[in-house]
Amino acid sequence: MAEITAALVKELRERTGEGMMDCKKALTKAGGDIEKAIDDMRASGAIKAAKKAGNVAAEGAIAIKDDGKAAVIIEVNSQTDFLALQDDFKAFVAASVEKAFADKLTDAAPLIEAQEAARLVLVGKVGENVNIRRLKRIEGDVLGSYLHGNKIGVVVALKGGDSELAKEIAMHVAATNPEFLHSSEISPEAIEREKGVFLQLNEDKIKGKPAEIVEKMVEGRISKFKAEASLVDQPFVKNPEVKVGDLAKKAGAEIVSFTYFKVGDGIEKPVDNFAEEVAAQVAASKQ
Repeated sequence: MAEITAALVKELRERTGEGMMDCKKALTKAGGDIEKAIDDMRASGAIKAAKKAGNVAAEGAIAIKDDGKAAVIIEVNSQTDFLALQDDFKAFVAASVEKAFADKLTDAAPLIEAQEAARLVLVGKVGENVNIRRLKRIEGDVLGSYLHGNKIGVVVALKGGDSELAKEIAMHVAATNPEFLHSSEISPEAIEREKGVFLQLNEDKIKGKPAEIVEKMVEGRISKFKAEASLVDQPFVKNPEVKVGDLAKKAGAEIVSFTYFKVGDGIEKPVDNFAEEVAAQVAASKQ
């Protein structure tokens, strides 16, 4: 029997996501054979699926199905980026987006329900939590989409133009991630917040300056903020001499909407401190 070292326990924990004591027990049962321990842990599929349900899944993939008139974009999360690159996970994502598109789903809930059995099988097989997080369906006269790897997905809807133009704008959105379509959509609260940030960061520069000069400085910053935050006012990444809105207009098109998904947006990732967990386990064992 191989010695069950802390390094061996740590390696199994990192590869499976299981707790330290569970990993130590599995290694002890497997005689110190880490590969056998992994197989034994996976063999308990349903139990591991239930335990994994509470683990944070903040990695994963974005997928898009688009036929030019309708599109669906989904985010499916995994616990590790490694799993997101594996064929089993990719197959689950592909099947999920196809199902969402075929059934014309507009909300993630029915897709989650429809894919739950397949999800549990996948979780049991790979030993990681997997979740369908969100979904959006977009319909319009002209649609174009773009996937940047599997991490960022964008769908752009146009009135007029063609799908190639929509795709070009979608690529721009993926690169710049604008907050708004038009500057008119920017709320007064957002503008006031930006003013406050500007005044705080430039406190030394504006100190002692006349109020009208300060106001002009603020106006300049707000104008720049609006141009940076609104898609139609942004310089097109492939030709900064042209604004995105003008690019569409010259092609006889108008940008109706854009949808931007990035893997893990808004998910709080836990900070994993192995040393602290070891200390906590040691302290607990002495009680």
